[in-house]
Amino acid sequence: MALNYHPPKGAILRCDFSQGFQIPEMVKERLVVVLTPQIKSRHKLSTVVALSTTPPKNVMQYHAQIDIEPPLPPYYTSNGLWVKGDMVNAVGFHRLNFVTFGKKTGTRNYYQHTLSADNLTIVQKCVLRGMGLQNLTKHL
Repeated sequence: MALNYHPPKGAILRCDFSQGFQIPEMVKERLVVVLTPQIKSRHKLSTVVALSTTPPKNVMQYHAQIDIEPPLPPYYTSNGLWVKGDMVNAVGFHRLNFVTFGKKTGTRNYYQHTLSADNLTIVQKCVLRGMGLQNLTKHL
């Protein structure tokens, strides 16, 4: 189910990149971190950065490995996820979904946690480096 409100900064969600994107862009569903708070003039848009369970072939300054606490559901890796700071997108809410734990007692349970402040700072530094703005990381 797509989101109908802006997720909080640092939220971990699933994003469907399979429609409207072409290789070398992301073309599958993957975990993302929300980078921005709600911006009034950007209705139903959120800026996100991709996460990956696979280490990059060449680790660059815009990559970092983080552990997610509390852990994600068992079918996702929570430890050792890679931030892909060069893969930032503004996406519509129709692409975003909560990470689910499945159904318990007939209702779906969702992962509702945000990244820790330390992990969010790591993500922000990766994004700045991915945009060639590494000189701004000292301000985080």
